[in-house]
Amino acid sequence: MSRTHRHTPSTTLATTNPTTLAEAELILERCNDLAGLSRHPERMERVHLSPEHKAANELAATWMAEAGLSTWQDAAGNQCGRLEGSEPGLPALLLGSHLDTVPDAGRYDGMLGVLLAIQVVSRIRDSGIPLPFALEVVAFGDEEGTRFGMALLGSRALAGTWNDDWWQLTDKDGITLAEAFQDFGLDPARLPGAFRRPGSLVGYLEAHIEQGPFLEDAGRRLGVVTSIAGARRFALVMTGHAGHAGGTPYDRRRDALVGASELVIEVERLSKQQHVIGTVGRLQAFPGGVNVIPGRVEFSLDLRAEFDPDRDESVALIFAAAESIAERRGLSFSATEIYRADATVCDPGLQDAVFAGIRATGDTDPMRMWSRAGHDGVAVADLTAIAMLFIRCRGGVSHHPDEHVKKVDVAAALDAFEAAVLAVAASTPARSAA
Repeated sequence: MSRTHRHTPSTTLATTNPTTLAEAELILERCNDLAGLSRHPERMERVHLSPEHKAANELAATWMAEAGLSTWQDAAGNQCGRLEGSEPGLPALLLGSHLDTVPDAGRYDGMLGVLLAIQVVSRIRDSGIPLPFALEVVAFGDEEGTRFGMALLGSRALAGTWNDDWWQLTDKDGITLAEAFQDFGLDPARLPGAFRRPGSLVGYLEAHIEQGPFLEDAGRRLGVVTSIAGARRFALVMTGHAGHAGGTPYDRRRDALVGASELVIEVERLSKQQHVIGTVGRLQAFPGGVNVIPGRVEFSLDLRAEFDPDRDESVALIFAAAESIAERRGLSFSATEIYRADATVCDPGLQDAVFAGIRATGDTDPMRMWSRAGHDGVAVADLTAIAMLFIRCRGGVSHHPDEHVKKVDVAAALDAFEAAVLAVAASTPARSAA
């Protein structure tokens, strides 16, 4: 069962001051600027290692420099910046999110988190508060996996969990990931330069739109993320036999599309029964003639859950249903796992810092919730402790042009994110540079 707490605010949220609202307006304007860097003039799409990615990195680097960060693009194409702490060379608290998008995207998923991080650094630099760690901002180049079908490439490179088999991944034009690196001006042989050393970071904080309706339903601006869903993705195939639509009686048909369609309904039924989230997002019938019984159907399965055992049990139930459908209809079924990310629990201490940050905005009992969507923190957690701040989005809509956030919510998120960083600083013992 979901462990999201749904309750009403315990106090009236603090009034946002004009200066913070002006900063929120700046952040939203910058989101619009980034939204203009799209492969298509009529819709938003910016993919990994594209000209639009390069332009977005350059724009983000300009804003990072204005905030006082020294900047560089790492060997994986992530845009990075650093503000030293109380002395040079200290381990860093990493803040950030991603700049890539899905096709026909909104303008806040990922981008808002990067821009909030930059503005927090600007505030702390202007305050002159010495921190017991450096602050770094990262704008990951590939979280969505839109171009090469493998998500979290940017953050997996930073975490040092890169798999060299990925170099042979291809995009829809047949360009390999290795070739795309070279086209972007990167050298695949130098990729290890993007890997961060264990101990080089004290933690990772990310602000992100919720991509769901739970904050809005509860009347909350902000939430503390407790964990990030475990996800598995599969390429599925149902195979039958193609035949003439008019000449083949029903008792002799081996219609792969009917079998696949029955399984799609089972995915929904079983997901509701098991309290997981199952989605078939892609389905294609072959040979594809309007007067031909489909002999083969290729489709997808995305399955997510708060806890990995619930996810894995649901996969087994869905596959058992698929085999039963196939046997009954004279079909064959196969599944190939193409992506797996186990559930990631956010660090309790960093969660407490985010909780304190939200309380500083006037919400005395911040809402704790698990993330149904995946995030770069899944990869970064292999290197350091992570936590996340969620910001409500209108209707819970994301991965769509209707994605929307309120300026007052962005202002509250900015205050909360800065307060969370300062809370981490307060709980971090002083240390010397390595």
